[in-house]
Amino acid sequence: MAVRLTEVEAYMGADDPGSHAYRGRTKRNEVMFGPAGHLYVYFTYGMHFCANVVCGEPGRATAVLLRAGEVVEGEELAYARRTAAGAVRARHDLGRGPARLAVALGLDRAHNGCDVLGAGPVTLLPRDGDAPADISTGPRVGVRGVGGDGDVHPWRFWITGDPTVSRYRRA
Repeated sequence: MAVRLTEVEAYMGADDPGSHAYRGRTKRNEVMFGPAGHLYVYFTYGMHFCANVVCGEPGRATAVLLRAGEVVEGEELAYARRTAAGAVRARHDLGRGPARLAVALGLDRAHNGCDVLGAGPVTLLPRDGDAPADISTGPRVGVRGVGGDGDVHPWRFWITGDPTVSRYRRA
């Protein structure tokens, strides 16, 4: 199956209170400290997996959360995975939000550390076609405390007006 990413969020490791790496290296976040191009998959709230792509140099722990995507191939498989995990209201909801996206893609703890640059079961492909005409930026969803007065950094990026983009929720 394949998705077109429509929304992501950046996390800056030790310099970012919103990052899982803020308090240092642990068994859970160790992948974030490794080389770029690997998935950091984590379990959250005791019920959801979410996936990040490590993007910094080894030791720095920077990553990009995959927040939302449009299913462009394998829609039946995505529906089967999502309906097994809960109701799907509409096609644009298949990968709308980081946990839904992980379910639609079939990502779980077994994918933590996977090379996404071609050598693993999950592959990031280069953009097919022109870049979206309008990219919006703003604060991350559900993150506060960065810089002492909320998440003022515009580290969330999304395709403006795309129906698969998750709804913004303040921390």
